[in-house]
Parts: sequence; structure tokens; C-alpha cells
Amino acid sequence: MPTRLKRPAFWRHVAVALGLVAFQGYLGYSVVTGQFGIESQDALEVEIDQLNAKSGALQAEIDSYRHRIDLFQTTRLDPDLVSERARALLSMAQADDIVVMVDPSNGKPLAGSSSTSTTDKLSGIIEGGID
Repeated sequence: MPTRLKRPAFWRHVAVALGLVAFQGYLGYSVVTGQFGIESQDALEVEIDQLNAKSGALQAEIDSYRHRIDLFQTTRLDPDLVSERARALLSMAQADDIVVMVDPSNGKPLAGSSSTSTTDKLSGIIEGGID
């Protein structure tokens, strides 16, 4: 009884080869444009740079607040700072101070040619309340 070996079909080899090439294409596409691909890494590096800049700005702001807090320690109060805050809270000024009135609507200083005109302009604002 002779045995005859069946030869595998040619199309099966072609289909397997095309499937593997398609899978390699998918992996290549994912390397370039995937979530963790080359393009995404460039975008992440830009975002990291932006966040580092923001972190530096926030750290400078934190340092500024820490410095201001250190100025309020009872062992070393700054007399100028205490005087400034007291006059601001009480809306008081000394005789030799220069006072610049600011319009609250636009934040620009009010200007006038004479003291009466400036007084007339400011009376409504002052009567409206300070702070």
C-alpha cells in the first residue's frame, strides 16, 4: 500500500505571509503614531517643558509668599510693612505722603489740574466706599 503525501496548498503560505506583513505594518504604524509612539513622545516633551515653566512660576510665587510670611514674624517685624498695612486698612495717610487716587473701574490714576476738580471727581468714589 503506497502512501501519498499531500502537498500543502500554495495559498495557505501566501495568506500566512500576508497576515504577518500586515501585523508588522500595524506595529510599525503604532510605533510612529500610537499612544506611546514617536509623535506622542514629542507632544509629551512639549507638555513637560510647559509644565516645568509653570512649576517654576508657581515656585517663585510660593517663595514670594514665604518671604512675606517671614516678614510678619513677631521676632522681626518690619516697621515699614506694619505702617503700610495699617494705613491701607485704616485709609489714612501722613502729611508728607503722596497719594495717587485710582479709578476702580479701569485701574488708572485719576488726574486733575486743580485740587477742587480732583476733589469733585473723587467725592463720589470715596463716598461709595473704600475696599
